[in-house]
Amino acid sequence: MSVENRVEGLDPSVFVHPMGLCESDRVGPRTRIWAFAHLLPGAVVGADCNVGDHAFIEGGARLGDRVTVKNAVLVWDGVTVQDEVFLGPNMVFTNDLTPRVGFRKAREELVATLVRRGATVGANATVVCGVTIGRHAFVAAGAVVVHDVADHALVAGNPARRVGWAPRRLGVHLRAAARRRPGLRLRPRLPPGRRDRRASRGDRRLRRSGWPARPVRGWWACRCR
Repeated sequence: MSVENRVEGLDPSVFVHPMGLCESDRVGPRTRIWAFAHLLPGAVVGADCNVGDHAFIEGGARLGDRVTVKNAVLVWDGVTVQDEVFLGPNMVFTNDLTPRVGFRKAREELVATLVRRGATVGANATVVCGVTIGRHAFVAAGAVVVHDVADHALVAGNPARRVGWAPRRLGVHLRAAARRRPGLRLRPRLPPGRRDRRASRGDRRLRRSGWPARPVRGWWACRCR
């Protein structure tokens, strides 16, 4: 392990690839920084994170614990990523809604973005600044997020729209889980606020009944009691 590519005072359990560069001393223990990744001074990265090849984390960005940053992800100043978030390959954040080369903006003029605990952002997605991605939300590959994403929402497209619901543990259909646990009670977690006019007939029936009778599309979020 090279000593020239890591700042003094860094926790000795932090792994920095010989071809990586870590200029921040605010990196949590057991975090791994791989080849050609670059962390600027002032970047905050929690414990047990994985920063893939060619990733770039700017000073002022904050990542929680157990965050996976896949290859070529760009995280800019003003972006806050909470614990256990997955950032897919080549996804990018932004922090300026009206960038111009001739008009440099002060740091306080940049627009913040928040990704809450357990969310997933797919490969090649773009997150336009000023939005909040909710807990355990799922942003599909290639989506362009321009509005807030509710907790457990599954969004896709350009601009990203809700197409379903994502449970905390993907890959396990709720009906299959209910068959394995007969006493399981499923209740949908619907976003607060105004009614979605684009809701399908199945969504409206679900709201009236309170039970996921027949999922029409996507995954249904639930709270198990």
